[in-house]
Amino acid sequence: MPATVVLLHGFAGTGRAWDPVVERLDRERYTALAPDLRGHGSARDARPISFAAIVADVLAAAPPRFALCGYSMGGRIALHVALAAPERVEHLVLVATTAGIDDEAERAARREADERLATFADSATIEQFAERWVGQPIFAATPPEAARTWRADLLRNDPRALAAALRGMGTGAMAPRWDRLPELTMPAVVLAGERDAKFAALAERLAAGLPNAELTIVPDAGHGLPREAPAAIAAAIAR
Repeated sequence: MPATVVLLHGFAGTGRAWDPVVERLDRERYTALAPDLRGHGSARDARPISFAAIVADVLAAAPPRFALCGYSMGGRIALHVALAAPERVEHLVLVATTAGIDDEAERAARREADERLATFADSATIEQFAERWVGQPIFAATPPEAARTWRADLLRNDPRALAAALRGMGTGAMAPRWDRLPELTMPAVVLAGERDAKFAALAERLAAGLPNAELTIVPDAGHGLPREAPAAIAAAIAR
């Protein structure tokens, strides 16, 4: 019987963002569960939007034992899921993510930045929000085909729901979890793109903090690994 892998998408994505990865998974080994997270896609109206609520959603939808993979925001949620029920997570894959911002002043600055983006989203069309989101420096040099599939996924969202998601579970709203990484003793793989310098450094720190983790830096890739390097993620899940 195939094992279940739960795939948690990034901010402003949906479960469909994982399609390129799912296509590369061995169907005899894995069944993919890629839900839309609160504030996104078909779950845009679900409230409250909080880490605790989404952890409860994931654990209710998943089988008793499962592999867990999260990208960016989804990686931060994956850490919360794994910490809430470590006995249920067989294997953890963290993609271009972080365990939070340690420095309180830096975290407060990030909350302010998240609020500015949320305020913009409150009165924007989804096309306007998508244009602003993809224009960030962190997403520079996204390959054209990856950019097309990414934009199609972005447009499945509602900007006001995304604003609520930013306020409820943005990086600025998250208490750091670095000190709890030693609790996660399941096998883990941490991935980041070679061109994604900030998250490559964070990936090194995550891999060092997890007791049973290996680090993979994906050559010639940026922050958007599910769309830029889906084969690397599928391989990490298979390991």
